[in-house]
Parts: sequence; C-alpha cells; structure tokens
Amino acid sequence: MTDQTPPRRAPHGWPHALVAVLAALLVMAILAALGLWAAGAADLPGGAFPSVAAAVVVMAVGGSVKLSGDAGAIAETNADLSVLPLSVGLAGALVIAAGFLRPLRHRAVAGTSELAGWAGRVAALWVLLLIGLGLAARHRFTISLGEGTASDISDVLDASPRVGFETDVPLTLVFGLLWLAGVLAVALLVSRRAPLPARLLRFQESVRPAAFAMVVLLLSYVALGLVIGLVVAATQGHAAETLAVILLGLPNLLWLAFTLGLGASWEGRVEGPFGLPMPQVLDDVLRTPENSTLNLQTLAEYDSRVWWLLAVAAVMVLWAALVMAARSPARMRAWQHAVHMAVALMLTVLAVCLLVRIEAHYGLSLLGIGDLGGGLSGLVLLSPKLWTALGLALAWGLVTGFIGGLLTRRVRRHGEVETEPEEA
Repeated sequence: MTDQTPPRRAPHGWPHALVAVLAALLVMAILAALGLWAAGAADLPGGAFPSVAAAVVVMAVGGSVKLSGDAGAIAETNADLSVLPLSVGLAGALVIAAGFLRPLRHRAVAGTSELAGWAGRVAALWVLLLIGLGLAARHRFTISLGEGTASDISDVLDASPRVGFETDVPLTLVFGLLWLAGVLAVALLVSRRAPLPARLLRFQESVRPAAFAMVVLLLSYVALGLVIGLVVAATQGHAAETLAVILLGLPNLLWLAFTLGLGASWEGRVEGPFGLPMPQVLDDVLRTPENSTLNLQTLAEYDSRVWWLLAVAAVMVLWAALVMAARSPARMRAWQHAVHMAVALMLTVLAVCLLVRIEAHYGLSLLGIGDLGGGLSGLVLLSPKLWTALGLALAWGLVTGFIGGLLTRRVRRHGEVETEPEEA
C-alpha cells in the first residue's frame, strides 16, 4: 500500500486575511486617535472623539465623509472637506501589504487564480471593515459662538450652528476598494520575493526595480521628516501641535516638499481661522485674497532656507535612480534606465499630486448673507499645476536615470554569479 501525501493547504486562508486586515485597522486607529488627541480633539462635545477617529480612518483609505449642518430656521451652515490624512493611510498600507505578502514569500511563480483568491479574501474582510467604520463615523454637535453679539443673535433667532458628519458608505466602499487594490498591486510590484503569474514574469525586470526605487524615495522622505519633526517637537516648543502633524499628516507635508524641490508649483488660498499645518511659511504664502502660487521662489521670499528642498530632491532622486539601476539586470543600458526612471517618477509625482491636494471649506450664513459673528467661515485650497509637475518629473527622471545607469555599471547585481578568469 502506497502512502499518499495529503494535499498541502494554502498558507493564506481566511485567518491570515483576518489578521492582516485587523492589524491594519488597529495601527490606523491608534495613529488617528493619538493624532486627534494631540490636536485637542479629545475635548469635542457630545462624546464625538471615537466617531471623529473613525472618520479619520475612513478618509485615510480614500473613503468619503460628508459634512452637513444648520443653524436654525433662517440660518445655515455649509461645509466641504477633501483631504487625506496620509500618516494614517501610509501606516495602514504598510501593515496590510506586509500581511498580504507574508504567505507568498519564497516562491517564484503563483497562479492568477491563487493570487486572485488570496486578494479576494482580504478584500471581502476589508469591505466588512469599511461598512463598520462607516456606521461608526457619524456624529452631530453644536458649535458655541462664545459671548457677545453673535451669541445673542443666535439665541434669539435659534441660529446656533449645528455641524455633523457621516460616511457615504457606498462611495467609501468604491474608493476604499480602489485604495486596497492599489496597495496590493504596489506590494506585488515592489517585493522581490512575491510571486507573479507566469505571463507577467517578463515585466518584472523593468517594473519591479523602478517601483521599489519609488517606494524607497517616498519612504525616505517620510523617515527624514520624522526625525526632523521629533527634533522640532523636543526643542522648539508646540510639541502637541507638531506631534499631531506627524501622526496625521506628515507625508502630506513631506511629499508636497518633494514636488516643490523638483520645481513644481501649486496654487491655493487660505482664509479664516483654518490654515495649513506647520511650517508657518506655507500659511504666509497662501493667506491672500486671491489664489496664490506656491513654489520655491514664493516660499523663498519668506524664508530662503527653502532652497534646501532643491538640494534634498536632487540627492533623493539620484539615490532612487541608483537603487533602481543596482536592482536591474546588468545588460540593461543607461538609456533604458533613464526611460524607466522617467516613467516611474512621473507616475509617482502624479500619485503625490492626487493624494496631497486639499479642499476644505466651512461657512455660516444668516438669510444667505454674510458670516454670522465673523471668523466662523474658513477656506483652505491647495492643488497642483499638474502638467508642469509631470514635465519636471520626466526631465528629472531622464537625467538621474541615465546617471544612475552609468554609475552602477560595475555594481554586482543580486543573483548574478561572477565569472572567474580562466587560468592560462
């Protein structure tokens, strides 16, 4: 009688998917809660803190949170918010990507159906998580107008502003699944040890080194900014505000600085009590009656140290080009490195421009006229000059990719075997 070996179970079942999804949720929830606490949101009225934390997690994964309000029978509030807390989203992306890749390591090839099934398990649990977050991320509370004329008018006319928010669950499911698909796709592209379907193996030599280099570039900016932020928090005062920025929006600032260092320009405006997070120079440039241009030149009018962003960008992008070239096959030519780097950098800048843009507005009007009490309306807008940014990324990529290809010609590639000279 011949012993038959039982079929080996796939190492990526439902328990593994559940661990990956719950770990990502835990990390994002902790960061959101700590960031909001540092920002002073623990004092929000009506026990709104857990709901606001859930809303931050929803926004971090691309979900849609609708703001609404009213101020009695003859007054109304209106609000709009479009911003991604990228510290929270980045942390969740790293955790769920690691959980997705772990069962797939140490394999060269995987079938399309196997990868689709594994991703489908993660996506199914992710949908349930998004629904739960959507139900938790809703609250409504009244904003105090303080003392004086504004408060008296609001009492007489029953015009105390009441503001609420709730998750648009269907839209959140759409964008949340797109976010997850992007994270899993980038994870497969970046990891050397993650298997690909056989039909895609021919693309890995050109795509994977470039994708890895871009992830290294963006994470290097975050790591550098984290060190600087912690030093500022420890030595310059305003520690709570600095920690709030680190925990909620550090990549927002650093990836904006990355595009500015490349020479890109942004347009925006700041009005009212709201503003962009530190450094203060951003708020100074944009706090104008009309839209202003944000770039190295306009920033340098307030602080000449911003020219260091150009030097940092040059070093970082060249380093990414070297990383890409060193991970690419030795037979690849310098012009090919230049093309790969240019395409990768353009796609990276495009992603940054889409993720970092901000649109936030809050207003309170009486009979449709004016701002009740003054100082209660605010506006923050920030959007890129996209085509200029992409053109600059193309130029930077071509130059640094070509240089990286030349400088790494004699670098021994991963997996290559040196050929010993034959003895005479």
